[in-house]
Amino acid sequence: MFKAAIISKPQKPEVATLLPELIAWLNQHDYEALLDTDSAAYLNLPGKDRTLLPQDDPSLVIVLGGDGTLLSAARAFARTQTPILSVNLGSLGFLTEIPLSDLYQTLELWCNGYADIDLRVMMNARLLRDGKVRREWDALNDVVVAKGTIARMADYTVKIDDQLVATFRADGVIVSTPTGSTAYNLAANGPIVMPSVNCMLVTPICPHLLTIRPMVMPGEARITIQIEGVPNQIYLTVDGQEAIELEIGDEVQCCRSLSSVRLLRLHPNGLFNVLRSKLKWGVR
Repeated sequence: MFKAAIISKPQKPEVATLLPELIAWLNQHDYEALLDTDSAAYLNLPGKDRTLLPQDDPSLVIVLGGDGTLLSAARAFARTQTPILSVNLGSLGFLTEIPLSDLYQTLELWCNGYADIDLRVMMNARLLRDGKVRREWDALNDVVVAKGTIARMADYTVKIDDQLVATFRADGVIVSTPTGSTAYNLAANGPIVMPSVNCMLVTPICPHLLTIRPMVMPGEARITIQIEGVPNQIYLTVDGQEAIELEIGDEVQCCRSLSSVRLLRLHPNGLFNVLRSKLKWGVR
């Protein structure tokens, strides 16, 4: 029997109704359902921390929720080749393109070997303090260095492959993958990039210089952000979910990860179709 991991967003009442049907469908197709703790809570069953699910080597991951749930699942399975089928139960669902109505059709195609796989590169981020690596992450969307709750700017130095780009004052800096170009990067007036483009994006957040603009860097570049001045709390945030407080002199190094995410699609992904339907691209 094959295994299918199920990762769910909490506090979504429709999941409680969906899960028994989904588990029954999987069992009928020779799949054992492995539930994360949030999924198991809907059924009052014991579950497993989603970060430990890759140890069970499932053939498929089914995500029930929104983009945040998918980003969490992507990091958990970053170092595997397991495809992820993400079902949109959120409000926007930019990455979770598959509507609930297409869930079983997509699963049927997967079982018959006809579903499309959309490969997305990830970014590796390391926090260096006193010259030593303190933490390391893989991100699907972005890594953000930004101020805390007090509305005061900090000073940052950005380097590309050890070459100085600029030192400037701003609310923060976003380093984004092509996939993340339509997330925080887009809200900060960064460029939209096709997911297949081999690049990384550096986007200052409200810089206090008119000459500082978003930058597109080669995919193989190593981008370093150094914290020069901290008037209040500064945080490093990974995919909008994991956060750690930074200190003066800390460095955040970002580069293309060796890991990637395999998204299961009913149809080939069309970025501009999603832009039009989700963000009203080009609508007057």
